Amino acid sequence: MKQVGIWLDKQEANGVILNNGKESLFNIPSELDFFNPKGGSRSKTKWGPQDVVQDSKYLEREKHQLKDYFEKIAGQISDADEIAIFGPAEAPEKFVDALKERHPGLAAKVKATKTADSMTENQFKALVKQSFGMDDRYPEAT
Repeated sequence: MKQVGIWLDKQEANGVILNNGKESLFNIPSELDFFNPKGGSRSKTKWGPQDVVQDSKYLEREKHQLKDYFEKIAGQISDADEIAIFGPAEAPEKFVDALKERHPGLAAKVKATKTADSMTENQFKALVKQSFGMDDRYPEAT
């Protein structure tokens, strides 16, 4: 059984793949542009209208970049049997929504979605194993 745990935010996705007692890691950078729109200008006439920066083009660009980022992640985990998703803020929820919209088969395999701050690699592995009901302290006898 292939179980995948993903921690993602808007900068990168880190994953742990658990497959028959073996662990492997993967990392997918987001390649999102982080915008800080500046601008707007004063009118040359006193008390005239101001030119306002339009945020919509920045938000639309981010939406398309997020879509590409989520597609890369979905491609990486396409053969998973169970999926657990972690991350700060709204990134995990956006990813689950994208899976439901574009990959309903993968969305059905999502077993857990939790909010989690950044953590070390070992903490993340332990969190993934815990979410799938495994415990490092008592390995199963084989």
